[in-house]
Amino acid sequence: MGKAVRITATGGPEVMQLVDVDPGPPGPGAVTVANRAIGLNFIDTYHRSGLYPIALPSGLGMEGAGVVTAVGEGVEFAVGDRVAYCSAGFGAYAEELNLPASRLVPVPPDIEFETAAAALLKGQTTEYLLQRTFPLQAGQTCLFHAAAGGVGLLFGQWASSLGATVIGTVGSQEKVELARAHGYRHVINYREEDVAARVRELTAGAGVPVVYDGVGRDTFEVSLASLQPRGLLVSFGNSSGKPEPLDLQVLAAGGSLYVTRPTLVTYTASTEELRASAAAVFEQIRSGKVRVEIHQRFALAEIAAAHAALEGRATTGSSVVLP
Repeated sequence: MGKAVRITATGGPEVMQLVDVDPGPPGPGAVTVANRAIGLNFIDTYHRSGLYPIALPSGLGMEGAGVVTAVGEGVEFAVGDRVAYCSAGFGAYAEELNLPASRLVPVPPDIEFETAAAALLKGQTTEYLLQRTFPLQAGQTCLFHAAAGGVGLLFGQWASSLGATVIGTVGSQEKVELARAHGYRHVINYREEDVAARVRELTAGAGVPVVYDGVGRDTFEVSLASLQPRGLLVSFGNSSGKPEPLDLQVLAAGGSLYVTRPTLVTYTASTEELRASAAAVFEQIRSGKVRVEIHQRFALAEIAAAHAALEGRATTGSSVVLP
């Protein structure tokens, strides 16, 4: 028997309840994982609020790292193995849970549990964005919104290590300095500057070939206005809400623009893709090209405060929940 977060209705942080849950023995193809650290991600608030509908009642949370404590039939893991996950279903906000072995990744012995839990979802998101959705090349310039966020700080480091010039947007002077320290060549405070105009100035009027936008409604039009002809807007999140419906003529007027709405689940659909992406993330960390900085730690009993901090944009970098 262990503690876990459950919701029976969608709404604000107050709908999350910490209850006793017995996961039971793992079935065929599954293992029991005792969490050592749990990742906190903005997508968790979408599931809690109902923006991304889920079947109720439900657990919450998608990311964690810990130790295998029991195994079902037909799995390749053994008791004591170090594993992490970020796309194995809901319920990571728990002391222990059963998970499908095919959605787990091995954690190298030199990667700490907190690092794995803080970095896997954000790191795999970064990996598919800059290596597969739009393969960013040395010498190219890109724009990334929310540069001081959890994905943003990883993205800036990884993209700059490729030789790309990364422009980031933030909402305060403190975050300007944080982004600059994590690979961003230019940082625009959107509260003080016209983002699209500044991007044009930085690119000699050309615009950028790609914008990575996890903010959504507040930045969607700015993102389109920052693209060069035939540029790609990668809209991968909705932290400010869903963008308004798009008139396709806007894409024509902007110069035959493209828009895509990718998801991590699609890019890690197979076990092979999942583990290859995770291995790329861990290699970036081990090489020192990407630093994972955990700026906030919350106890599992403080999960409501953790969500309030996320939604209030009061966090920077990565956050973890400790069971």
